[in-house]
Amino acid sequence: MQVLKGVYVFGGVGYDSNIYLIDGEIIIDTGTGDYFPEIKNEIISMGFDPAEIHTIVNTHSHFDHSGGCKKFRDWLKGKAIIAIHGNDRSALEHGETLAEMFGTTPKVVTVDVSLSDKDVLRTKHFNLEVIHTPGHTPGSVCLYDKKKKVLFSGDTLFEDGFGRTDYPGGSDEEMIRSLKRLSRLDAEYLLPGHGNPKIGGIKFLIKQILAGSLKAKHH
Repeated sequence: MQVLKGVYVFGGVGYDSNIYLIDGEIIIDTGTGDYFPEIKNEIISMGFDPAEIHTIVNTHSHFDHSGGCKKFRDWLKGKAIIAIHGNDRSALEHGETLAEMFGTTPKVVTVDVSLSDKDVLRTKHFNLEVIHTPGHTPGSVCLYDKKKKVLFSGDTLFEDGFGRTDYPGGSDEEMIRSLKRLSRLDAEYLLPGHGNPKIGGIKFLIKQILAGSLKAKHH
């Protein structure tokens, strides 16, 4: 489903994260991989050329976001690079992705690019700045297009709360700092790792969270 011009979401089924396809060039998160055949077929049926997908970005290492990486890479014949923040790279490459929580075994995958804060990932119509937002995991990131006011928030921020901090590597203090940083962005469209998009009211949402009126979600 197209949620914004050039942005398509494949809504998470079961434990799966949302999967976003940007301009037919960048995939943000890959879910568990359980529904990979359906997503692959949908991408093809929508008329996209798989050869144009050049980057697979993981907002963090947890299995519900990264379990499908290898299947996507194999489908794309190894031509799409796999990227994740440097602080979550080791977890992804060594299978420390909490896969056991989802009743399965880790899918080890080689990372091609370690992302850093303020890196920019480009497509035909988007310039996505990497924003390091630790708290859910040490290497959690959001992607932000300042001109289009679009924020892909992974498991840092949802339409009705924020990501859990009680998993290994999580931190309440870092989550608070990350949310404060997001509150300073001029974002109109929130596209989270789970749940529905949110249009408008993002600064107020974060203000509510920081005031303690909204709680962590189980993702």
